[in-house]
Amino acid sequence: MSLIEVNHIHKNFKIAEPTKGVMGSLKSLLKKKYYTKVAVEDISFQIDRGEVVGYIGPNGAGKSTTIKILSGVLTPTSGSVTVNGIIPYKNRKENALKIGVVFGQRSQLYWDLPVADTFELYQKLYNIKDDLYNTNRRYFTDILEMHDFINQPVRQLSLGQKMKANLALSMLHDPDILYLDEPTIGLDVMSKKTLRTCIADINRDKQTTIILTTHDMDDIEAVCGRLILIDKGRKLFDGSLTDFEEHYKNGYLVRMQFERNLPVWGAEKNYKLLEQSENNFVISVDKCLTTREALTYLINRYNPDNIYIEKEKIEDIIQKIFTN
Repeated sequence: MSLIEVNHIHKNFKIAEPTKGVMGSLKSLLKKKYYTKVAVEDISFQIDRGEVVGYIGPNGAGKSTTIKILSGVLTPTSGSVTVNGIIPYKNRKENALKIGVVFGQRSQLYWDLPVADTFELYQKLYNIKDDLYNTNRRYFTDILEMHDFINQPVRQLSLGQKMKANLALSMLHDPDILYLDEPTIGLDVMSKKTLRTCIADINRDKQTTIILTTHDMDDIEAVCGRLILIDKGRKLFDGSLTDFEEHYKNGYLVRMQFERNLPVWGAEKNYKLLEQSENNFVISVDKCLTTREALTYLINRYNPDNIYIEKEKIEDIIQKIFTN
């Protein structure tokens, strides 16, 4: 049995219809009209212990609703969910002791307290034994490089420091599962890189199962081995990043560089000019052609000084999916 089992879940919300004018407002007091908003529709998946899964989709796709069902905050309209052998929305306290949650736009830290004091409060809240607490505090202080600010009040910390502290806080009780919702939002390039490395280290060292929701596809490529893509409450794809690229990409990119003036680009079947600069062509090649066929043709046709294949980013592939 998988650590997380999600079977055909639906989640509908009953929402009052807006009314116009004073008379409309008065009528709504006596009798309100409602419509049903479908947030999640027939989603199923299984996640094994130790997996790192990217759960992605556009705004309003149903990502947060799914995470709230998994964490026990919401009850599905229909379908079933088990997390670590329990039903999260029926056993909320038991489930909370086995999960960690980090929201990029919300903090679990106490504004006026030093980070270390908040850690001690959570030790008492989760009834963490001293040995485990001290071991985890040292471990996360080291890998998240928190020595310089662990005794500072939260209000004095940068956004990146707060995110590190929130991540450490969510893992102090050694949860089996960690839910990360936009953990790198608003962070600078170096802070993002540090946080991604730490997430990968936590998964490797503690075998923590991690579900990551994000709009930053660099997060997905850096730490996830599997990707689940949803839109309008429905699952579109579930598999490895390699399978995702093979399933959705329509070809590949080739960059040609010229030390002299650029040649004139001709209208080529199966080749599309995407970018042209002072000494570069970037070309999209249809997947019906092998890389050998494409490179041989382009070299003979344009005689570039350098030519190489460029990998298409996950972000670009996803943008094409939702644009089309």
